[in-house]
Amino acid sequence: MKLCYYKLPDGAQNFGDNLNPWLWERILPGVLDDDPTTAFVGIGTLFNSNLPNRTREARKRAVFATGVGYGKGVPVVDDSYKIYCLRGPLSTQALGLPDDLAVTDGAVLLRRLVSLSDRKLYKFAFMPHYELAGEGWKSVCESIGFGYIDPRWSTEAVITAIGQTEVVLAEAMHGAIVADALRVPWVPVVTSRTILSFKWQDWCASVGVSYEPMQTQRVFDPRNQTDLLTPLRTVRHWLRIRSAASRLKQLALRSRPILSSDGRIERRTVQLEERLQQFKDDVAAGYFATHIPDL
Repeated sequence: MKLCYYKLPDGAQNFGDNLNPWLWERILPGVLDDDPTTAFVGIGTLFNSNLPNRTREARKRAVFATGVGYGKGVPVVDDSYKIYCLRGPLSTQALGLPDDLAVTDGAVLLRRLVSLSDRKLYKFAFMPHYELAGEGWKSVCESIGFGYIDPRWSTEAVITAIGQTEVVLAEAMHGAIVADALRVPWVPVVTSRTILSFKWQDWCASVGVSYEPMQTQRVFDPRNQTDLLTPLRTVRHWLRIRSAASRLKQLALRSRPILSSDGRIERRTVQLEERLQQFKDDVAAGYFATHIPDL
């Protein structure tokens, strides 16, 4: 069974996507391999019109705690799909599926794998969306004594940095999800119109909180070469850094950090574990077998 998750082109890295091999290899040892005739659709906003093509060789697809979003519509849910759970109620509604399939994002299972120390290095840390991460935001955070969490770092480095922070300012959704799972308060932040609010609302509904992001300016967009300044440390760039730093600091100071209730996040974790056991039982029973064994 092959793990299906989004991989950025040119080897670029993103924490939310990279959680897949890190998490599932620990939780499902010996289950996943490179056989494309069965697919395990995990963490990410993967249930969209691109999914059939991503898993085109699969005759059976196990869908576990992924979300609806992006793409152009959703595929027809036929007999090739075995859906164990989805990210939240907006996903089940979009697919016309029963409400009890809405559990939460699979990254919440980190609660069973990670133990954080009580040592905090920063009152606030900012984690931008991976497309907007870079030296600009790092400079902004350093100038005001905030931690900077880059979603392009290794999975372990990001988890550690989240644990060393009292309040995570998150534009990267899985920064907020992992923070909430590990009981670190968080604040949703938006610097770009490209952020998909649907997926945030879907997950937030699953843990009983509202998605009301705080807006702040961007430093620059690394995808837009005309938005980069050469040389980097020009007066214009310095002014932009200083302005963004001032606004981010004000945002942090007036924010009301969010944390789902202990009871709610634990219930969702237990539900994920129950659905995971169902999947394991199906694997053991041969539900995903793609060949008939020799007699």
